[in-house]
Amino acid sequence: MAGAPEASPGEPRLRRGPPAEVEAARMEAVRRYDILDTPPDGAFDRVAAMAARLFDVPVASVTIVDADRIWFKAIHGLEGVAQIGRDPGLCGSAVLRDDALVIPDTRIDPTARTNPLVTGPLGVRFYAAAPIITADGHRLGTVNILDTRPRLITEADTATLADLAAVVLDAMELRLSGLRLLREEQERRKAEEEARARAERDTEAITAFATTLQRTLLPPALPPVPGLELACHYQTDSPRDVGGDFYDVFSLGGQRWAFFLGDVCGKGAEAAAVTSLTRYTLRAAAQHHDDPTEVLDALNSALLLDPSMGSRYCTCVFGTLQPAPGGGFTVTVATGGHPPVFHIQHGDDGAMAVNGIRPRGGMLVGALEGAHFASHTFHLAPGHGLLLYTDGLTEARLPDGTMLGEEGVAAFLTPRTTPDAGRLIEDTIALITDLPTGPGDDIALLALSVPLAPATEQTAAASTARTLATPVAGAAHADQEH
Repeated sequence: MAGAPEASPGEPRLRRGPPAEVEAARMEAVRRYDILDTPPDGAFDRVAAMAARLFDVPVASVTIVDADRIWFKAIHGLEGVAQIGRDPGLCGSAVLRDDALVIPDTRIDPTARTNPLVTGPLGVRFYAAAPIITADGHRLGTVNILDTRPRLITEADTATLADLAAVVLDAMELRLSGLRLLREEQERRKAEEEARARAERDTEAITAFATTLQRTLLPPALPPVPGLELACHYQTDSPRDVGGDFYDVFSLGGQRWAFFLGDVCGKGAEAAAVTSLTRYTLRAAAQHHDDPTEVLDALNSALLLDPSMGSRYCTCVFGTLQPAPGGGFTVTVATGGHPPVFHIQHGDDGAMAVNGIRPRGGMLVGALEGAHFASHTFHLAPGHGLLLYTDGLTEARLPDGTMLGEEGVAAFLTPRTTPDAGRLIEDTIALITDLPTGPGDDIALLALSVPLAPATEQTAAASTARTLATPVAGAAHADQEH
């Protein structure tokens, strides 16, 4: 896309051109990913569409820089373009940088103003790109946004653009891992002599792949949140399937935090793709919207954007936490078709009072355009707890064959002596384990609680976040403290 502009004052300068050995190593890295001239891929198309939507620009693309051309892996807003020459080119310049290239007005930029994209019918007036950089420092290509009017973007915007480039790299790494696993599987099949041994190794490979992929879709650990106790649990119905349940807790900056839990329709690779898009979208949208219902609106739009998603949809609870005056947290939760969140506290009679929080009107996410999502704000006071769960819990079967149901979960929680997050998860795991047939579906659990007495400085970081059990079916419930 056109010649490399001079750096603005205070901006890192471009490299005039990579030494031959650096370019040779870069091209070796490009070939390693085996991505040039591959068919369209929904994961990359969604990044381009998300970039256009987040920055409100007409054109966005994901490019790979070959030796003598710029090849478009994904392009949004411009039809019929598969590749262009590398020199002179904006992408060719951006790929030489360590950071994002931003040209607020191409017509006053000494180099970009003569570029055909600027002088031609498209009339590009604004260009920004972030390089796609591998872990060993090779620049494979760029994520680009273009506009037909001059504009400025903030440092946060350039950070978001860099994050999208990192998402592209993650997708490339996942694709590369899949290719490697496939090749290894083919080689194993050729070497196997006995059908029984081959079947056993296939099962082990599938299980390992599903477990590895499942781990990439879940946070490795919950973060410590001052004044809050957290605990979670995840198990799949089958070790050979990738589950569609998901959860996360993350900072919004300052003293604000966000959390979510949900369930994608279906299982397997397609559900994993939706789960990955859902987590990325919720995290990105939460940085741009304070209202949890608007975050679910953004997720709904993202799921409906790509026809390859088919009828895939999800249920979801998304909430925010803000420290409240006098202790505890102000909590706002928005729901989209998900079972109620249970708010647990000591009642006037000393027993536990369990209140199901389900704002009226929350529709399934990704099923309908213009879906409505509802929210509710309440105080999570000291001594209170929250339990979020997926329907694998409520649909578990009792000894008489009936489902546990929301009423059964509420009845189980009522005799608890404390709403402590860790105890809530431990007791719920025990309930699942004691059922005669076990769970019939994937189960994700997330509990939050505010201790009656603030944790000491020595114990706060060590006890506020607990991950109970590993995210595989039938795993031993090994506690991990963070």
